[in-house]
Amino acid sequence: MCALDPIRRSENMRRIRSKDTKPEKALRSLLHRAGYRFRIHANDLPGSPDIVFPARRKVVFVHGCFWHQHSRCGAGIVPASRREYWVPKLKRNQDRDRSARLALARIGWKSLTVWECEIEKNPAATLRRSMAFLDQTAGCPTSRS
Repeated sequence: MCALDPIRRSENMRRIRSKDTKPEKALRSLLHRAGYRFRIHANDLPGSPDIVFPARRKVVFVHGCFWHQHSRCGAGIVPASRREYWVPKLKRNQDRDRSARLALARIGWKSLTVWECEIEKNPAATLRRSMAFLDQTAGCPTSRS
């Protein structure tokens, strides 16, 4: 059972942002310092990707582990209370993520998903993985000019 009363829980949930989250800002900062330039929150692309590299036709989604149900970390657990609400809600998030990635692929865009826990635990490794994704062309890594 939840330790918070419904009013307090509602206030907490209302404060959760969908854009400009801490993990998103952290990754944007790492990429910018590495010399990458990008757009953010492209509403004209499926799924409104968090970070967009138009010239490369690549996008990065920064997912919160709870909201997008990251299976490889402890935060991706469905709450024990109100499961009839949370299970469908979190499943819809996953389905929406999948359909956005497929829609992007159909129009020739490649996507990368970066998880909140990856950025928090090992920002350097996350940056390396992001750079490898951004710098590869037609399956072959190249150096960035």
